[in-house]
Amino acid sequence: MQIDILTLFPNMFENIFNESIMKRAQANKQFSYNLIDFRKYTKNKHQKVDDYPYGGGAGMVLTPQPIFDAIKDITSKSLTKPRIILMCPQGERFTQEKAEELAKEDHLIFISGHYEGYDERIRQHLVTDEISIGDYILTGGELGAMVVSDSVVRLLPGVLGNVDSALEDSFSTGLLEHPHYTRPADYEGLKVPEVLLSGNHAKIEEWRKKEALKRTLNRRPDLLESYELSKEDKALLDEIKSEKNN
Repeated sequence: MQIDILTLFPNMFENIFNESIMKRAQANKQFSYNLIDFRKYTKNKHQKVDDYPYGGGAGMVLTPQPIFDAIKDITSKSLTKPRIILMCPQGERFTQEKAEELAKEDHLIFISGHYEGYDERIRQHLVTDEISIGDYILTGGELGAMVVSDSVVRLLPGVLGNVDSALEDSFSTGLLEHPHYTRPADYEGLKVPEVLLSGNHAKIEEWRKKEALKRTLNRRPDLLESYELSKEDKALLDEIKSEKNN
């Protein structure tokens, strides 16, 4: 996968992309990235990329010309049609499902803006996706682009090493993930649940499913509204609710 990021602050990304799993994924040629300071594309003699909004109002708005020219330059060199993603608080809320969708692409372009917003023509005529990472406002789209990039890259084949790791993540299954434990089995009197030490894989899987359902019910009950419950799931939920009421 190729990831191109249009930003006025390219240095913000260097540590994120060159540490941990992201660094290893690059070394293994599972993805590459390019940071484009779109100020370099402006034709304004003062190197400006923003201007006052027509009709008045607070703040400055990113002008279309540098963004259009930068995208034109990038896409002219691309072997595939890229997804062009505008990081924007008005966009679709980012989910694991969206991350899985984007992980199937060969080329992603992120537009990270600052100031009050974007000239609407950027939104209408360039982008394929508008994404928000939550209902709050940041100083710019850079942090959002980092979040989405990390979430997508870890899903690329081979990046996590264990193919099952991403499949069992919270939200990938439709439920929050079950609790995890590791050695020692007894830490200062705090013990690992006996079932996990039993070696009985069927019982372990049942425990994990029950704990995932319990955690989802307690923390994100809204997820259960769209989750397709099996007969066994319904029985486990009834059991959980009964335990909760007793």
